[in-house]
Amino acid sequence: MLTFFSFLQTVFHFVRSLAVKVTKKMYRTAVVLTTGLAVVTVVTFNSGSFGGGGRNAWQLSGDAGDEEEPQDAESEEIDANTEAKIQVGLTVSNERGQQLLGSLVEKEVRSHMVQEAAEIEVVKKEVLMQAQESEKEQREKNKRERAVIPYTDQDYEVFLRIVQAEAGICDEKGKILVANVIINRVKSPEFPDNITDVVYQRRQFSPVSNGSINRVKVTEETIECVDRALAGEDYSQGALYFMYRGGSQSNYVNWFDGQLTPVLVHERHEFFK
Repeated sequence: MLTFFSFLQTVFHFVRSLAVKVTKKMYRTAVVLTTGLAVVTVVTFNSGSFGGGGRNAWQLSGDAGDEEEPQDAESEEIDANTEAKIQVGLTVSNERGQQLLGSLVEKEVRSHMVQEAAEIEVVKKEVLMQAQESEKEQREKNKRERAVIPYTDQDYEVFLRIVQAEAGICDEKGKILVANVIINRVKSPEFPDNITDVVYQRRQFSPVSNGSINRVKVTEETIECVDRALAGEDYSQGALYFMYRGGSQSNYVNWFDGQLTPVLVHERHEFFK
């Protein structure tokens, strides 16, 4: 008959044989399951021992008498069969116990593995987002350090909108030229010293006057052209003004022609200083 300790050893080696890398939390779960099964096993063994103990007690009481009771051969055969059945039952219980324990531990391990895999994916996404954000911040820092003029986040947004509003239908050079004029004004002592004030200076840019600066949708091309202008790409030859002759009032056209020096013409815009 299998002893209690040999059964526990069997359970212990079975748990060790599981080819799964478990965490401390999983290990504690397996220990709890093993302990519970061991308690059930103790009860089972005690019950079997109690049955056998009755027979032993009867034999001891028989020995205390003056005459020894003759042992019945048929009774001994029945007892042997009963003990064999108990042995088989305990063996089956042991195997079923191992299967139950293995099933519970495997289920617990798989559950924790799925949970940990999900947590790892969340961490990976967070790390990736942080890395992307850090990379973006570094690019923005480098861009500001290389810029030909200083600017704030508000300045940059205003810059994108005025270039989009004034040169949205122009090619890349046309957009960069408009951006060059804004930058030249920030550098000039004749105008305010930051992008926002230059753009919103009274009666300077029609998109500000008619409000279209607030309605435009800035394109990726405009963003690229503004960044190139901030990085130093310049075709303006120092121009401080530009005009679309076909869309300007005659008094403005006369002022441009009479007071300013033409520098260049690109597409529909004329540039002056």
